[in-house]
Amino acid sequence: MKKTILITGASRGFGKIWAEAFLKRGDNVIATARNIDSLKDLAEAYGSSVLTLELDVTDRTQTFEVLGKAHAHFGVLDVVINNAGYGLFGTIEEASEQEAREQFEANVFGTLWVSQAAIPLMRNQGHGHIIQVSSVLGIASIPNLGLYNASKWAVEAMSEAMAAEIKAFGIHTTLVEPVGYSTDWSGASAVHSKPIDVYDGLRAVVYEELKNMPFGNPDATADAILKVVDEEVPPLRIFFGKTALPWINQVYADRLSQWEAWNEVSVAAHG
Repeated sequence: MKKTILITGASRGFGKIWAEAFLKRGDNVIATARNIDSLKDLAEAYGSSVLTLELDVTDRTQTFEVLGKAHAHFGVLDVVINNAGYGLFGTIEEASEQEAREQFEANVFGTLWVSQAAIPLMRNQGHGHIIQVSSVLGIASIPNLGLYNASKWAVEAMSEAMAAEIKAFGIHTTLVEPVGYSTDWSGASAVHSKPIDVYDGLRAVVYEELKNMPFGNPDATADAILKVVDEEVPPLRIFFGKTALPWINQVYADRLSQWEAWNEVSVAAHG
């Protein structure tokens, strides 16, 4: 059945790939970006099936206006995909106040504002699906991306609570947790803190590990997002990429082992 889908950050990467995948199969798409010049090709290729709107998700007022306009244009909003965001590279000590705040403004508050704008529209129509693009780094952290990790952990916690709050209204919630993909997420889209030389050795190790990772093909995610959107009872969480589950299995095994090892102290602390 034809759906109407709004995607933030649709100018490139996953957002652009997914927008085209939906349009190719006949869905309506509201493609948003801070600069809609990057969406001209979609508008030219798909005509009335696509609505391109300028949106900076850190602007709460604009976010509500844009989602209201999108809903009014097509008369329905079946799916909202919170894809806008970026990565901040740098250790915790290196990040400036402005960099830290801007990371959370985009990744956390942007996701919050879009979710808040979508919920009443979907509640009033009696159905909907909010998809949050999180990350495998929203479950397990790595050095030199601590504030990005933290922003995605916040999205995970916020969305899990939201899922329980809105399910009675017929609104589903899904957290998509990609591994590393060959997009420009770590390139032009990224921000890098001013380095402190004492972390150069650590940074070199992290970058070497990232360089040797088997990055996924972003085009391969198109079929996956279509399946998530079409599922009658979609998952709360889904990994995108083959390396996530083995890594997270080990992460959780290590966590459980440490909690078990310290359980006697934990129980005593209960009183």
